[in-house]
Amino acid sequence: MSLPSELRDRAFRWIADDPDTATRTELQQITARAMGGDPAAVDELADRMNGTLTFGTAGLRGPVRAGSNGMNRAVVLRATYGVAVWLKHKGHLGGTVIVGRDARHGSAEFAEAAALVLTAAGFVVRTMPGPLPTPMTAFHVRALGAVAGIQVTASHNPPADNGYKVYAADGAQIVPPDDTLIETAIQSAPPAMSVPTAPGASPIDDVSAYVKRIAALPRGTARELRVVLTPMHGVGGETAVEALRAAGFTDVRLVEAQAEPDPDFPTVTFPNPEEPGAADLLLAYASEVDADLAIALDPDADRCALGVRDGAGWRMLRGDETGVLLGSHLLSTVDYPDPLVASTIVSSSMLSLVAAAHGARHVETLTGFKWLMRAGEGLVFAYEEALGLSVDPDFVRDKDGISAAVVACDMAATLKAAGRTLLDVLDDLSVRHGVHLTDQVSLRFDDVSATAPLVASLRATPPAVLAGAAVTQDNPAPDIVRLRGEGVRVVVRPSGTEPKVKAYLEVMVPVTETLASARTAAENRLAELREEVKALLKV
Repeated sequence: MSLPSELRDRAFRWIADDPDTATRTELQQITARAMGGDPAAVDELADRMNGTLTFGTAGLRGPVRAGSNGMNRAVVLRATYGVAVWLKHKGHLGGTVIVGRDARHGSAEFAEAAALVLTAAGFVVRTMPGPLPTPMTAFHVRALGAVAGIQVTASHNPPADNGYKVYAADGAQIVPPDDTLIETAIQSAPPAMSVPTAPGASPIDDVSAYVKRIAALPRGTARELRVVLTPMHGVGGETAVEALRAAGFTDVRLVEAQAEPDPDFPTVTFPNPEEPGAADLLLAYASEVDADLAIALDPDADRCALGVRDGAGWRMLRGDETGVLLGSHLLSTVDYPDPLVASTIVSSSMLSLVAAAHGARHVETLTGFKWLMRAGEGLVFAYEEALGLSVDPDFVRDKDGISAAVVACDMAATLKAAGRTLLDVLDDLSVRHGVHLTDQVSLRFDDVSATAPLVASLRATPPAVLAGAAVTQDNPAPDIVRLRGEGVRVVVRPSGTEPKVKAYLEVMVPVTETLASARTAAENRLAELREEVKALLKV
């Protein structure tokens, strides 16, 4: 296989304009092998130079590597140039920008690069003091009256990845057309070597206001609760323990093997609490110390998963179970006129029924917290099934695993004092609103460009029947397929953060006789639906 001259020339131009010696050398070596006729090197070079990273559901994300289609210093310099142009366009020149980071490979370097560009562009740059949870950056955008925030993180992506998330002046993630404006500015940015930089950023010395705010969230008085927690090799452990103890939950124990930040995430295949096996160490430790509640944060601590004792063993709650539980708890304790709760199109429909029972409003949004945080006035709670929870949206306008953990402990401790558990509440909700079971079927690709054709094909030729119910297509967006029938719902969409197509399944069975029989019927119907969707996606 020969190296196309156009690809070779693009690689040469990128190498010449890359200010980082390490990534410049890395791409030079791949280009040299490709020029020597190595087919694998040609393919790799084509992949690395296949356009640039674009703003998806959660900003830029990609593998840490040389080339335009990766996370590296050159890409971050040009991306931040685009952010600076966008902020000037919005009339924010001279305003404050918060820059934070996690502990992944490259995060410190990328955060420093972003700060240098913004300072040179005329902004006051305040940096978070070290690798800290993503919600802390979102909090400080609002707390310090900043015009924007940048968090360098790839959240729960594989170890090889990193990313770049942008918050607007309202503290929420950017939405169209701002993402398009930034990307347009990036495309017209000078080569990375020519992007102006300047020192002058100053660290935020005191970040204690975040913990103080969270410590005030519990509404109950019970505090007797043994908690085990894993930050999953990420940056949330120390802050989470501090917040829980400040709230009065002092019996908190960390999973030692996963307590310290480690960008290689050595004990898990994927550092995502949703992934099979990711919470095994947590649940084993919970059983060992006879805990009352197990909590898993993802590496940047913006997601929270709960583990509970179920009979003789332990299991992790699904994101929908946790979302409905915390939504119900907050609606029963909130002191807010005409409260609003929100969930996404791929989350369980039960929250809408819970809200109605409390006389509250419910809104369903597109996937992503950038939409949930803009659901409407009076928002007191929002969640998405992928373990994202917002329990204090007035102060953190994004998902926040640490504040969710504190509210979960409040609920669990209150129930424990009354001789009840989180599973008891789930049973109560199912009896009242029907058994809602959800599941997900995913198909992973090597290239993100392969996801759209599959969704388009399903959109063009949808099934007429699923799990015995006639279904109709009701698509909320051009790249999403939603099929609904009596007691059945399927939503299929490309992932916004990974090269996956995801199908979100839900069945609902009313409790007409016993909860056990309704649950069995729901489990059987969900199994039938899962097999049918796997066949549709050719999984």
